[in-house]
Amino acid sequence: MKTMRTYLFGGFVFLLLAGGCSVYRQDLPMTSCGSAPVAVNPAYSRAAQVRQAMEQLNRAGVPGCAMAVYSAEGWWETAAGYAKIEDKTVLQTCHLQYLQSIAKLYMAVAVLKLAEQGKINLDEPITRYLPARYSRYVTDAGQVTVRMLLNHTSGIPEYNFAPAYVTRLLQHPDHLFSPEDYLKYIEGKPLTFKPGSRYSYRNTNYVLLALLTDALTGSHARYMTETIFTPLGLKQTFYRDQPGYLNYPNLVNSYWDRYSDGILENASRLQRNNVASLVGDDGIVATPADAVTFLRGLLEGKLLSAATLEQMKTWVKDGQGKPAYGLGLDYTTLGGEEAWGHSGGGIGAGCELYYFPRKNVYVFIGLNLGTVTDSPLHPEAVRARDQFYEAILK
Repeated sequence: MKTMRTYLFGGFVFLLLAGGCSVYRQDLPMTSCGSAPVAVNPAYSRAAQVRQAMEQLNRAGVPGCAMAVYSAEGWWETAAGYAKIEDKTVLQTCHLQYLQSIAKLYMAVAVLKLAEQGKINLDEPITRYLPARYSRYVTDAGQVTVRMLLNHTSGIPEYNFAPAYVTRLLQHPDHLFSPEDYLKYIEGKPLTFKPGSRYSYRNTNYVLLALLTDALTGSHARYMTETIFTPLGLKQTFYRDQPGYLNYPNLVNSYWDRYSDGILENASRLQRNNVASLVGDDGIVATPADAVTFLRGLLEGKLLSAATLEQMKTWVKDGQGKPAYGLGLDYTTLGGEEAWGHSGGGIGAGCELYYFPRKNVYVFIGLNLGTVTDSPLHPEAVRARDQFYEAILK
């Protein structure tokens, strides 16, 4: 399987498409959402170049894209295109975006807060904290530590590489999976490498972290709300414990190139139902400004101690010997600049949330086009995305 960066935005591929699907009504009702969530700097020096790059994303075939940036110039945000093509609902920065795998960074913060409270030792086996009803699905679970889940060095197989999972997802788009359902797809499978010996990104790791946190707190979703969302004032960030989860009139519709032929279809119900099933590795929706506020709060020390933040930046290396991942924190290069944060991709969405330390700039960009399937639209969209980062960082 290829990483999402082979296609468009960050994250990791988990879908193999099958043609021949029956007609399935996908669009969801939505509305315009009013005023911008933050007070922006009307004199932001890079506004024209960023808008041009966003418009280029639309011309490349992306239905809609929204972004927020925080820098020495203060806040600025903008959006381009449509939140819903069918009724031409214009995308606004107050519309909710799917954060996809960026949710792993929130999950990691929750686990690290438990470590700071002395409730978890990161270097203990997961079997010390994870109930046996779940750990029994993991081969040699006693060899895997909490830290190995956080930095993807566990060797535990990827549940969404299982053909049976992909088949079930696509053939039954209204089916809601439980966390245990995901673990059944790895049951009896050997670890793919010796725990701790190398890095390989696996969504399964973060499903297990969510279940582990449930066991310690009663609800990892409630714990995240209490220890992350509420302290940072994230009033437009939603996860599994909020009433009416994912039934928000300002949540964008989602689109995919199902047959990789450049023709977009509305995939909103499949996207929403898939995200509604995901725990720990996905599942959060937020406005661009709320996403940036979270990353600022984390890296400015409002959530974790300085010592814990340094642990988060202990990078494990990829197969080429380059820094790849810390404790929930992704390391990459964008626009020629070192970046820390996370990215995400899904059936009908793609996004990136990064801090550029040399520039002291925070950026979120999200779009409502699926990034986990190949498409002839992607090469031009990648060029526009590169233009976007160049406009912000150069």
